[in-house]
Amino acid sequence: MRKLIEYTLVSADGVFESPQKWGALEFRDEAYLRDGLGLLLSCEAMLMGRTFYESSAKIWPARHDPWATRLNAMRKIVFSSTLEKVDWENSSLVRGDVAEEVQKLKQQPGGNLLIWGHTRLARSLLKHRLLDVLDLSIHPVMVGEGRSFFHQGESARLKLMATKSFAQIVKVTYQLQY
Repeated sequence: MRKLIEYTLVSADGVFESPQKWGALEFRDEAYLRDGLGLLLSCEAMLMGRTFYESSAKIWPARHDPWATRLNAMRKIVFSSTLEKVDWENSSLVRGDVAEEVQKLKQQPGGNLLIWGHTRLARSLLKHRLLDVLDLSIHPVMVGEGRSFFHQGESARLKLMATKSFAQIVKVTYQLQY
């Protein structure tokens, strides 16, 4: 069975909302970028909700860097009950029960599935025990406000799989224990 990996940027105080606003880009070095691109290249498909899809579909198709080349070419599965269509290359729209559809995707043969950010979709998949791996890139900044990765009433046991240190970012990879 393929794995579902969530890759999220967080501040030292646990905020994941709008990383570009709290300066996440300034902490990246070449090794960190290579590592992130390696994860993107190793996954077969990206899962997205409507909001993430709409913002990404405006940005990535016009770019031509290695990240954009991979993201534009890879399969993108968009979960939405309100979108009428998806036009971004290799995108497909999925309606219906998200948990049921993701469970079907995980059981299909193929490479791993990726979701960027602790979006509403990712939180739903965590609640339904469908996330397998959590990659947190912890940035050396305390934001003090914004949506926190940690939500009251949500809990999960984690098994440490790996840590990687970059010039200023620490990436922690956990396997979720259900």
